[in-house]
Amino acid sequence: MAGSVKKILGMILAGGEGSRLYPLTQQRAKPAVPFGGKYRLIDFALSNFINSRIYSIYVLTQFKSQSLTEHLQESWRFSSILRDHFILPVPAQQRTGDSWYRGTADAIYQNINLIEDSDFDIIAIFGADHIYRMDLQQMIEFHVRKRADVTIAALPVPIKEACSFGVIQVQEKQRITGFKEKPKRPKPIPGRPGEAFVSMGNYLFNKDVLIDLLYEDATNVESSHDFGKDILPRIFNKSRVFAYDFRRNRIPGITRKEIGYWRDVGTIRSFFEANMDLRNVTPEFNLYNKSWPIKTTNYGTPPAKFVFNEDGRQGQAIDSIVAEGSIISGGIVQESVISREVSIESGTTVTNSLLMDRVKIGKNCKIKMAIIDKDVNVPPGTTLGYDLEQDKKRFFVDEESNIIVIPKGFKFP
Repeated sequence: MAGSVKKILGMILAGGEGSRLYPLTQQRAKPAVPFGGKYRLIDFALSNFINSRIYSIYVLTQFKSQSLTEHLQESWRFSSILRDHFILPVPAQQRTGDSWYRGTADAIYQNINLIEDSDFDIIAIFGADHIYRMDLQQMIEFHVRKRADVTIAALPVPIKEACSFGVIQVQEKQRITGFKEKPKRPKPIPGRPGEAFVSMGNYLFNKDVLIDLLYEDATNVESSHDFGKDILPRIFNKSRVFAYDFRRNRIPGITRKEIGYWRDVGTIRSFFEANMDLRNVTPEFNLYNKSWPIKTTNYGTPPAKFVFNEDGRQGQAIDSIVAEGSIISGGIVQESVISREVSIESGTTVTNSLLMDRVKIGKNCKIKMAIIDKDVNVPPGTTLGYDLEQDKKRFFVDEESNIIVIPKGFKFP
């Protein structure tokens, strides 16, 4: 493969505050938010890098990064024998001034020493909080074949939906000829009139090109120091900038349904829907693909257990995911995602909900359309999701979706 001769450095932007995911981001950075019963959002980006045989990775952290740093240390450690095999968290160090990261480009610029002091050829700058599978080597091969300075991962979307995104205009050979942020009339992909390319926020830069661009942008007082808003719209005229069609990326074991699957789970509604998709009989995103596994921490917890309670009721889970260490004792779980070490007692029904680690639900509760974050004890007889007006008086309810969100460690009165 042409791309395999190049040395690749991964830089994952994991400083996101994730304000639209509040209160799930009340105590943690967005990339550290749990997902799918046993993962965290950053596990998907890191798994893509490792499965693509890219083993030199810096993770740039910023807001509320403690749980993210602990997760990286517990889950993503290499042996110390190989110097270029590392996954290292890099906190905001204010090396270039006294400010936090002001944009995606500034985040890289503040750590430009990591690039300048290295012998890598291509820098892969990716986000930390999207759900997708991608073989980066195929994008690298495209980048090398096109003799590109910069390559942007591009997602084809229906032209009617493209006006909600940053749209990339290309000519026939996918060289970029323009950028428009949320245009009223998006330009279609040549030969595909029903579709337009939108940026996924994932980039490949040749090392020397990136260094020059970062220094130039740092001196521009009018810049917001963001790749998508400032740098890339400015350079396509003088540099070789190409769009890589993500839908052409092929993963071993992928289902036809999953081709082109990419989710920005930046709102409570999109986060909830992406989780609920996983427990479908034929989900769009298949967690059970052994050829491209999503890696995470192994806590060594015992298997899940479903038991009769003292009243002779059988614990059941229907169309649901139940993670290890959970015990359903006489309760009924339907169309839900249950994380690790959750306990559900008799007479309780949990429907269309997401319960995170170590949630304990007492007897005779009724839970529907709820996200309950870690370490919450729900008292016996509690009802959630059946009286919206009452729920709004007592709990956080997402305005867009009417999903109830109980924050981590919440104490019921």
